Formats: sequence, structure tokens, C-alpha cells
Amino acid sequence: MDSKGMLLIISGPSGSGKGTVTAELCKKEGYALSISYTTRDKRGEEVDGVHYFFTTEEEFHHMRESDMFLEHALFRNNFYATPRKYVEEQITNGKVVVLEIDVNGALQIKEKFPDAVLIFMIPRTLKQLEERLLSRKREGKVEIEGRLNRAIEEVELVDKYAYLVINNIVEETADEIDLIVNAEFLRPSRNSHKIKEFIGDDQNDA
Repeated sequence: MDSKGMLLIISGPSGSGKGTVTAELCKKEGYALSISYTTRDKRGEEVDGVHYFFTTEEEFHHMRESDMFLEHALFRNNFYATPRKYVEEQITNGKVVVLEIDVNGALQIKEKFPDAVLIFMIPRTLKQLEERLLSRKREGKVEIEGRLNRAIEEVELVDKYAYLVINNIVEETADEIDLIVNAEFLRPSRNSHKIKEFIGDDQNDA
């Protein structure tokens, strides 16, 4: 991978397997998972600085006003945000920072990070998505119908993304995304220093 990393954003409907694929992807060398700030309470065995950075609403608003977030959102009466400093430091250190986030947040970040690579993930069919949501046994019929309707709305924005990935087998999906990342590192726009080196060497040889 290049000396400078990149920001990789993965979006998709609830139940598409984003979290599972992201975890598998981050087992590979060179990847770092972005950890979000949130004002919600910790759940179960969640650890501060591992699953989320847990903070108060007052401190959250202070950080937002200080432009410390790349994006932020309100979800079910709790705030969530992506920390600017962590992302920028990891990219400088050559890491591919993986951010699992919804469509609205992804488009917010794309404005600030034009070089970010956006991937939209879905299962093969809407029926399969419904089956996955039902298998989790977390929500009732009304909530699941709402998520399916939301999925259709999100898919309508897929043309804002650079890539569409179908998540069938987790390991294969992670490998496919890894191939995308390696291809992105070959773009001329990410290799201007190599072009300068080539021109310089050519001139010296002449």
C-alpha cells in the first residue's frame, strides 16, 4: 500500500452485514476501524475507546462547535459523530480507515474528503434482507417494515457511491473490498509523487 492511506466508507441498509464484513476486513494488514463518538450510555460489555468514545451531550456539542467531527447525526435521541483527528492521523500513517456509516453521513464526509472511497453494500435481494432482519429477533414487524422501506430509499442514492458490493459470503465480500482498495491505490491521482520521480529520473538519464 501507498505511504499515505485513504478513507474507506461502507454504507448499506440495516441487516446488510456491514458490521460483520467491516470486522473481517479490519483483520487484514493496513486497515484501521474508525471509532465514533456517542452520547448514548454504554451497553453490556462495551468498552470506551474500543466500541465507541462515550461522552456527555455537553462535551459533544463543544467538540462539534470546535470542528472536531467530520460528520454528526442524531439517532434515537442520541448523538453520533466521526472524529476528524483520528481519521486524519491514521491516513497520514498509511492506514486505510474504515468507516461504517449511513448514507447521509457518508455524503457529509465526501464533501470534506473528496478522495474518500464510498462502497454501498446490499444482500442479493430485498427478501434476503428481510430474512436477516427477522433472524436477529431484535425488532417487531412494524420496525422491520420501516427498515425495509428505508433500505429502498437508500438504494436510490447508490449512484453517489463509487462501488456496489453484494454481500453473500462475509470472507469473500471482505476480499472483494480489499481488491477495490488496492486498485484505488493505483489511481494516478494518488501517485503524483511517483510520476514526479519518473519524470525526474528520465530527465537525469537524458
